[in-house]
Amino acid sequence: MTESVITLNKEDNLETAEKLFQKHHIRHIPIVSGNVVVGMLSYTDLLRLNFAQLNDEVNNDADVFIHDMFTIEQVMLQKIISVSSSNSIKEVAEIFATKEFHALPVVDNNKLVGIVTTTDIIKYLLNQF
Repeated sequence: MTESVITLNKEDNLETAEKLFQKHHIRHIPIVSGNVVVGMLSYTDLLRLNFAQLNDEVNNDADVFIHDMFTIEQVMLQKIISVSSSNSIKEVAEIFATKEFHALPVVDNNKLVGIVTTTDIIKYLLNQF
């Protein structure tokens, strides 16, 4: 689990989201309202909007146009599943294996405390060998 989580609010814009994805080399950002997780935005979501742009140029005119057409709330996944820090690796892996998620917010006492990704699970398993 990553404990230092980069988050966005529903009111933030997609250009800000794209800059955070690229600056921090991450693929998932929880969307919060206060401390409550209300959605998840993935870099793949943005790539779909940007017509699968594969380069690192953020200030392309088409991207700016697309970013202005949609809000984070329109693009984010709203029906998310969260786990707690007390969930086992096996439980988290089972969610990844049965759902189409690649990242889950970790929530304890209704507060975001981390994020766990499929990459985290793979790294954990590799460390076991």
